[in-house]
Amino acid sequence: MNNEIRNLEPNNIWNRFADLNAVPRPSKHEERVIEFMMDFGKALGLTTTKDAVGNVIIKKPATSGMEDRKTVILQSHLDMVHQKNADTEFDFSTQGIEMYVDGDWVRAKGTTLGADNGLGVATIMALLESNEISHPPLEALFTIDEETGMTGAKGLKGGLLKGDVLLNLDTEDDDEIDIGCAGGIDITATGKYGEETLPEGSIGYKITVKGLSGGHSGMDIHKGLGNANKIMNALLMLGQQHVNLRVSEINGGGLRNAIPRESTALVVVNASESNKFNAMFQDWVQGLKKDFATIEPNLSIVATPSETSESLMEAQDQQALLKAIKNAHNGVYAMSEAMEDLVETSNNIARVVVKNGTVKIACLTRSSVEAGKMELANSLKGNFETAGYQVTLSGDYPGWDPNPDSDILKLLQSKYVELFKEQPNVVACHAGLECGILGQNYPDVDMISFGPTIKGAHSPDERASISSLQKFWKFTLKILEEIPKK
Repeated sequence: MNNEIRNLEPNNIWNRFADLNAVPRPSKHEERVIEFMMDFGKALGLTTTKDAVGNVIIKKPATSGMEDRKTVILQSHLDMVHQKNADTEFDFSTQGIEMYVDGDWVRAKGTTLGADNGLGVATIMALLESNEISHPPLEALFTIDEETGMTGAKGLKGGLLKGDVLLNLDTEDDDEIDIGCAGGIDITATGKYGEETLPEGSIGYKITVKGLSGGHSGMDIHKGLGNANKIMNALLMLGQQHVNLRVSEINGGGLRNAIPRESTALVVVNASESNKFNAMFQDWVQGLKKDFATIEPNLSIVATPSETSESLMEAQDQQALLKAIKNAHNGVYAMSEAMEDLVETSNNIARVVVKNGTVKIACLTRSSVEAGKMELANSLKGNFETAGYQVTLSGDYPGWDPNPDSDILKLLQSKYVELFKEQPNVVACHAGLECGILGQNYPDVDMISFGPTIKGAHSPDERASISSLQKFWKFTLKILEEIPKK
């Protein structure tokens, strides 16, 4: 299966990507991929080091005649988002990603592909191992844990790199050159709830919400995609209002940086109300499907008979929980006044877990404006505290302020026009790139971000364009050829 991938062009990148995707590499558990990258650099005879937090740095001298050029830092992150469809049997801790070709796209079978940011890593590997490509002095920086905390970028000490220019290969549209990004902060609400014994004459149901698109909680947040946690909450509130529905368990969403695609809940209703519930539930489902018909055509909502749990959430605690989730902002909060069509501030209600007397709600708030980020974060904090939960704010990281006068931006713009006969889109994005964090310890490095086209990142629909990678590779080689003298 992956042999089909290895035959694609540019062959050197796809082969390194296939090698990389054979190595399990979830965020915060990158030991195997760190060892893989250390072995790669050492096998090439290049200076290869690992810093205190696990970032890998590989340095390669300039090719003949390019020694007087500015040193370029090539940067990508080693970790990938691990998401799979509920009906996909796959163990991310032991299995390599199973890839296949679908027209112009490379996809994975029921899981995330890891093109974010594996194609950036593979591109840098191809440059490091080549004996034919002209390039200035290179410093390859492979960071860890970008997806769930940016701890690699945060932990990188000043002085380890000597480069003048940083090329971050983590942008997902090949016609865009990124010069800024949002910062972010994690909001986590936790608490206990009282439990009641199951009333006699109760009938249990398992409610399942699935079939949503999901996607990147930054890059896709403006699309109005369905959030499985919000949809489930709406259903439970309707049930609470009309048929005395009671909650036993909720399990919705996954990682903070992924728009939740699926949620399940175990509930009970009185036997005397079961017919009413079944009839009304179908009406609720039809209403929700109508609301999402255009943007989420594959939305599936079903309630199937289920074994009843021995305990339920107390009615007062259930009401507080559902009200808190209803009142918690999800989606775009504010648009930027500085850049057209840029989301300034947003929140993703990423994870809701209710089980065994414990509640956990996890959100990720993003903003390109620090004040906006904290305004929304504190609003969410207050909302959850009103419901009686303890709230922690953690994982705070800064945005990356755009510099429209950047020298490396001017170079990329001119070479893009020269190669492709059109102007690139110069943008700032609502995702979290590592440039803002890296710039704190390397303030004099001129930074830019670009990459091949990747769609559906952070979801099992993630796919990478084959033709776009060819375009991106051509662009990257041209940039390295034209890096100016020191």
